[in-house]
Amino acid sequence: MHTEKMTIRVPGKLMIAGEFAVLEPDEHCLVMAVDRYIFAEIQASDENRVSLLDFGLNDISFSWENGNIVLHIEDMRKKFVEQAMTIAYRYLDEKGVSFPPVRLSIRSELKDESGVKYGLGSSAAVTTAAVTAILNYFLKEEADKELIFKLASLTHVIIQGNGSGADIAASCFGGLIQYSSFQAEWLLKAWSDSKSIHDLIEKNWLYLSIKPIPIPNNILFCVGWTKKAASTGKLVDQVLKLKKANPERFALFLYQSRNAVKKMADGVRQGNLPLLMEGTKENRKALARLGKDAGADIETPLLKTLSDIAEKYGGAGKPSGAGGGDCGISFMPSKEAQENLNKAWMQEGIRPLSLQPDIRGVCVINDEIK
Repeated sequence: MHTEKMTIRVPGKLMIAGEFAVLEPDEHCLVMAVDRYIFAEIQASDENRVSLLDFGLNDISFSWENGNIVLHIEDMRKKFVEQAMTIAYRYLDEKGVSFPPVRLSIRSELKDESGVKYGLGSSAAVTTAAVTAILNYFLKEEADKELIFKLASLTHVIIQGNGSGADIAASCFGGLIQYSSFQAEWLLKAWSDSKSIHDLIEKNWLYLSIKPIPIPNNILFCVGWTKKAASTGKLVDQVLKLKKANPERFALFLYQSRNAVKKMADGVRQGNLPLLMEGTKENRKALARLGKDAGADIETPLLKTLSDIAEKYGGAGKPSGAGGGDCGISFMPSKEAQENLNKAWMQEGIRPLSLQPDIRGVCVINDEIK
């Protein structure tokens, strides 16, 4: 166990391609960690206390009761952190690690000053932060990123019942990742069949694939925020209804998404900007068609404008994530094109965000400048 205060930094994420498709077995997405962060601080204390600063939930007492962490407050916003802490403490308990009282504090940079979220995967990053802080504080060695990923993914799926885990992969490993999901239904069944958390961790997580892709310097990446938060859950529900009602249309979408993601991944790997932009345009079209078929507002008028402007200046743009608001992304051929794009975006009420890839992923930053 560490005695000094420990600070954990976890990056947010942006979906680059393969949205919705990644919920299916063996379908890939591209997801990238970005340099906006969640911070968790943990230190020894006389009694167990947790603060979730962005919710104004300060100095809440918590206890370990019959294999569960209980935060002593009636507030639904505690659920991700409470479950993440439960999973992390159970893992320690199974290892025979003792856990004296601590004070844990979590704060976020993943939203606007007004409190509106950008859509950078805050619940995933908060979950990752809580798991990492507890494991790294109480274990003698730094926790393995794959272990953190699996415990945070389990937490997320227990709370939500769905989700791909792509945002957690980005937060854990950093950089740009080509990812296929473990499948939420598989994980929930594997969890109910497991004798322990260690048993679950040791299992072969079917379908899961995490492949880092180095990002060449010649790729100029831009992010525009529409200032409107999106409801991912609602959009996913509409797409799942289409999958049941019209499997042929959904299968066509998967085919188009698969081809687009492959082109984009190959484009980045080769530093081939035309191939990357061709794949981006194809993924945009596939998502717009999916939205039309599902009656879901994936490419909102503002996200359409965002992408059209990118194409006007020689680049390619698309919604990021489930669409319906939040952010869009674009790849541009030159610095000049990037500057023109940002100006044109602002004239349309789209705010350019100065986001860059975060290469490190989750890390301890005790001695570094935050």
